[in-house]
Amino acid sequence: MRIGIPKEIKVREGRVALVPSAAAELVRHGHEVLVETGAGLGSGYADSEYERIGVRLVRDAATLYAGAELIVKVKEPQPSEYSLLREEHLLFSYLHLAAAPEYLHLAAAPELAAELRQKGLTAVAFETVEEHGRLPLLAPMSDIAGRLSIQIGMNLLHAHHGGRGILLGGLPTAERGHVVILGAGVAGGNAAAVAAAVGAQVTVFAPHRESLERMHALGPNVTALPSYQPLIEQAVATADLLIGAVLIPGAKAPKIVTRTMVKRMRPGSVIIDISVDQGGCIETTRPTTYEQPTFIEEGVVHFGVTNMPGAVPRTSSQALSTSLAAYVLRLAEPDGLKDPALASGINVQGKRRKCACSRP
Repeated sequence: MRIGIPKEIKVREGRVALVPSAAAELVRHGHEVLVETGAGLGSGYADSEYERIGVRLVRDAATLYAGAELIVKVKEPQPSEYSLLREEHLLFSYLHLAAAPEYLHLAAAPELAAELRQKGLTAVAFETVEEHGRLPLLAPMSDIAGRLSIQIGMNLLHAHHGGRGILLGGLPTAERGHVVILGAGVAGGNAAAVAAAVGAQVTVFAPHRESLERMHALGPNVTALPSYQPLIEQAVATADLLIGAVLIPGAKAPKIVTRTMVKRMRPGSVIIDISVDQGGCIETTRPTTYEQPTFIEEGVVHFGVTNMPGAVPRTSSQALSTSLAAYVLRLAEPDGLKDPALASGINVQGKRRKCACSRP
């Protein structure tokens, strides 16, 4: 199969879907790999590193999309890329549509969902590929986003960012900051681990006892509680840093925290909604970019960047490629879409024709 890896164009997005060593695996298995010039630069990989392993460099996105059948990219297609997509394409990417086709009006990204459906292509979303009860292509980025949420939150709590002006871990002569985390999956669990390690007072909410036991074991400064609304309301009111990490695979995130609850938070508190790309679990959050990552609502600093791992593109690209390469190989097989794990990731089902690709 001819596999295309375009350069990411989302704002401040430096990740690349496959680093050179991972792309080499596709070449080794007989696939022709096309990489857009400069696709790896944001992650620190020069074009020459791809050329050395037998990848064909192409000069621009139009040439790449015209020449490839399987498009593998990190972030969902941006509006300027819509015209490059064709019915015969098989798209493999993070999509975060978060709605079934019959419920496009409820999608987290309704414009993109409608566009992909209209094109007639088949789109497989990284975040809904499921195997053995796990989401192997979402987990690496959730891991990074969870860790980043605490790093970013600590910075936003500084007074010059509009924060409360506190050191999250406290001092022998000063109180610890309070971190409240909604969800104890990969993102929430990693956020809790980092927050606990820096010495914050941490409260984690999760619906299942197994998750609560895991969070409780992180340390004596971690309190793990069931997701009962009265308990959440009480904790949010005293939170210095609130992390939203609620995930329902393939669906919009439920609104766990209302505007009324945000109003009760102390001025200068910080909210980071990791689930914002699935619609967000906090009523006052909205998508932002790294160009303008924050806004203030009800006196609280909000961070809603939809590509959080893009802040550490080299680490993110390496982590994603490690998991992704094997699934690209499986998808490139003649019956790849019948693979149960990949079939679970199909968000848009098109009538794929034999590719009439033009050579770059």
